[in-house]
Amino acid sequence: MIEARRRRRNARLNITEDLAGYLFMMPTIFVLGMFVVLPILWAVFLSLHKVQLLGSIEYQFIGFRNFTRLVEDERVWIALRNTAQYVAIVVPIQTVLALILAVTLNSSIRAKNWWRILYFLPTVTSSAVLTLIFMWIYNTNGLLNDFLAFVGLPTYNWLGDPAVALKGIMIMNIWSTAPFYMVIYLAALQDIPRSLYEAAELDGANSWQQFIHITIPMLKPVTFFVVTMGVIGTFQLFDQSYIFSNGTGGPNNATLTVVLLIYQAVFRNLQMGYAAAIAFLLAAVIIVVTVVQRRFFGGEKI
Repeated sequence: MIEARRRRRNARLNITEDLAGYLFMMPTIFVLGMFVVLPILWAVFLSLHKVQLLGSIEYQFIGFRNFTRLVEDERVWIALRNTAQYVAIVVPIQTVLALILAVTLNSSIRAKNWWRILYFLPTVTSSAVLTLIFMWIYNTNGLLNDFLAFVGLPTYNWLGDPAVALKGIMIMNIWSTAPFYMVIYLAALQDIPRSLYEAAELDGANSWQQFIHITIPMLKPVTFFVVTMGVIGTFQLFDQSYIFSNGTGGPNNATLTVVLLIYQAVFRNLQMGYAAAIAFLLAAVIIVVTVVQRRFFGGEKI
């Protein structure tokens, strides 16, 4: 009898503790449900329907027809190719540049605090403002062509040529985002024990050997984070491409990205269901690339 009462009392205490725990978690659960889970479920619903937005809003269930349409849409493959090319070029260059800048600023150079501020300025500048500045630089009467004409070289239509329009956005993005990852690398470099370098120096290792065999391996988890964030950010390229092309993705779809295509599907073509399907395609690509990176960099050790 006493043992049974004790068990019931312990059960009531456990239930009370569980309820108290869920009560403390309710604000977080509510926020995640409202702004994460619910939008995902709504996107799934939209991707399976044809949405009529003009007049009264109507939903017509069409199954996976929006997803099968992705395979037949040539602009989807153009956007994927442009975005993949953008990611493959921008992410490695900005990662290497960020590491070089961080190693340089972590050394005993003069006025390194001022250099850190100078390098970080592009990151804190508005993306739209940077895009407008670079559009002025790339303009046929802009700074770049003026410089080429001054040194006697032929000028170029940097914004109107499909072969170089996306490259211009790449240069701007590398210049503006590398300093952000530089700060992350700089913090990680200062966390590496100095004793490792001293031991390697006693063993006769030069600066390059210390960098290859100590710095890079110790920064591997940070590199995984930097590359992952870089891939996610570049796959979501929108504002620079939108401003450069005035929302068209031109010239000749050269700056068309997946996110810009989603924008066009929703706000120009009023095809919310198809836009949701494109969004799921983008999410799938980002997840696959991130998993591959995790395997490559050993991200499970973070």
